[in-house]
Amino acid sequence: MVKLKYDIEGGNFNRAGNASSQVKRVLKQLNIDQRLIKKIVVALYEAEVNIVAHAYEGTMEINISPEKIDMILQDKGPGISNVEQAMQEGFSTASQKVREMGFGAGMGLPNIKKNTDLMEIETSVGVGTTLRMTKYLNNVE
Repeated sequence: MVKLKYDIEGGNFNRAGNASSQVKRVLKQLNIDQRLIKKIVVALYEAEVNIVAHAYEGTMEINISPEKIDMILQDKGPGISNVEQAMQEGFSTASQKVREMGFGAGMGLPNIKKNTDLMEIETSVGVGTTLRMTKYLNNVE
């Protein structure tokens, strides 16, 4: 099993995507199927940008086994007041400043769901959010 952990700084858009890129390098070194890498990295990038855009700080933990990749992203931030609404394509609570930078289109959570096999959100308003995702390595679809 390969375990990776990264800290994510809220509000630092200059580093947004760095952790996802590092995971991508590791997956390539492990000879994971390119189609799977793309799906995993899209999901991780979306989740990472959500932390940068909405939270004060967070972490990304990756556990890679021969069968699957488990990803846990936790943040300290405002939480999600309505998960069902947040899952709708195009819904966003991003600030105008974040939108002007090209982020906050409201596709983050829907893209994560599309690119993973399992997705679970635990959130507490005013405390933060934990996002658990799994991608099975035998499921290229």
